[in-house]
Amino acid sequence: MSEAGRLGVDRVRVAAAYAVAFLMALLAGWLVARGTLVAADGSAGWTTHPIVVAATADVTATLVVFGFSFALNNSSVYDPYWSLAPIPIVLYWALADAAAPSVLDAAIMTLVLAWGMRLTANWARRWRGLAEEDWRYAEYRVSAGRAYWLVSLGGFHLLPTILVFLGCVPVYLVLVSGAGPLVILEALALAVAGGGIWLEWAADRELRRFLNRDAAKGGLLTTGPWAWCRHPNYLGELLFWWGLALAGLAASPGSFAWSVAGAVAISALFAAVSLPLMERRLASKPGFVEYARRTPLLLPRRPGAPAPGA
Repeated sequence: MSEAGRLGVDRVRVAAAYAVAFLMALLAGWLVARGTLVAADGSAGWTTHPIVVAATADVTATLVVFGFSFALNNSSVYDPYWSLAPIPIVLYWALADAAAPSVLDAAIMTLVLAWGMRLTANWARRWRGLAEEDWRYAEYRVSAGRAYWLVSLGGFHLLPTILVFLGCVPVYLVLVSGAGPLVILEALALAVAGGGIWLEWAADRELRRFLNRDAAKGGLLTTGPWAWCRHPNYLGELLFWWGLALAGLAASPGSFAWSVAGAVAISALFAAVSLPLMERRLASKPGFVEYARRTPLLLPRRPGAPAPGA
């Protein structure tokens, strides 16, 4: 089979996985919303709350996707889930809210949709089929040995699902708050989340240009946003989640913990896992030591500006 044919078959397999996951999520969410999974008489109380319904559907879909990951022997089947799941979740919350949408409601929904569609499209553009698996998963296949699929279930499937769901909770707080006209904190939240989306887009565009230049294969990307900091794509991602957290705080100041829990957890994941792994991978590239000396890890600095203490 040609490479194009193989890729086409793999796309059908992944599409089928997500179609089944979506249908099973709808069923699980419907059963919980009716109270069927909790009490035959429907007196489930808090268990029919929109957050609980969405969480049940989200975990159900994740488990289905994991089943396909296991069957296809590739944990990267989950990769687009990170960006796809928030879209139906926030759409469901919007439909479940009987209040008329506010300006903040419409703006935050638009940002979530833009973030999810852009990131998913970026994954689809770069995906090369089931013959390849994310290098981080491949490393854990070696280190985890026979326990790999337990690690994959907990660390590569359920954990990201939980973190992203927590990151989306501020959107629910916005939707049910009945917020009025935008004020300073609401405007700041939208600017931070929107700026994060723009930074991710700019970083990805520069990365595509870099990868498309044959002479740059195996080199180090140091131009565009990558001259401001070593991980502008990660910075953009964190800005997006912290923008949602600020929106939740603006809409519901009394729900501080629920507003920031997701952003804090995602930031901790990036600090403890994502950044160290990527730094270790980049360290093997020629010129990285000099690049790291003049370019900050995450918080941007004007290109050419002296490093602190220099």
